[in-house]
Amino acid sequence: MKFYWCEQTRAFRIAWMLEELGQPYERIRVGIRDGETKNDPDFRAASPLGKVPALTDGPVKLWDSGAICLYLADKYPDAGLAVPIGDTKRGAFLQWLMFTNSVIEPALTEKFSGMEAKPETYGHGSFDTMIATLSDGLKSGPWSLGERFTAPDVLLGSSVHFMELFGVLPDNATLKAYLERCRERPALIKALSLDEPAT
Repeated sequence: MKFYWCEQTRAFRIAWMLEELGQPYERIRVGIRDGETKNDPDFRAASPLGKVPALTDGPVKLWDSGAICLYLADKYPDAGLAVPIGDTKRGAFLQWLMFTNSVIEPALTEKFSGMEAKPETYGHGSFDTMIATLSDGLKSGPWSLGERFTAPDVLLGSSVHFMELFGVLPDNATLKAYLERCRERPALIKALSLDEPAT
């Protein structure tokens, strides 16, 4: 597998996911800010939008973090990060797996841009409803699906991590405790070490 990556980007999520899997992969840095390698044809074949993360696995090419996490979780079931088709928790697994890209990111755009909250109109609801929904979903914890850490926790945990870094994480005991549990995972610690700015 080839993982196209740049530090301090959404690619952090996939670095964490790959470290959780423990499978071999090649990490290829893409200089998306300076254009250094952004137009490399292999990268652009993997990521038509020129964004990271992107992953190639033989003929398979993926460039959405949710899709990459789902693909990897299903491909490597022995890692225990997926819920198999037919399991009654598969629906919740998919819902939480998609929550970061479909709800959290638009809600953060609303928050950072100063957009007027329109929970009745916006597909993501609002920043406040996003926080409430995520917090409520994690209360039975310790993870999004209960006792077992799964792929959605990579995406949700990275989102809570970044909300804290950007100073927008509310004073919410459930989310803060969840973040601390995430930060204790060796795979997250390794991903954070990879995420140091390039010198």
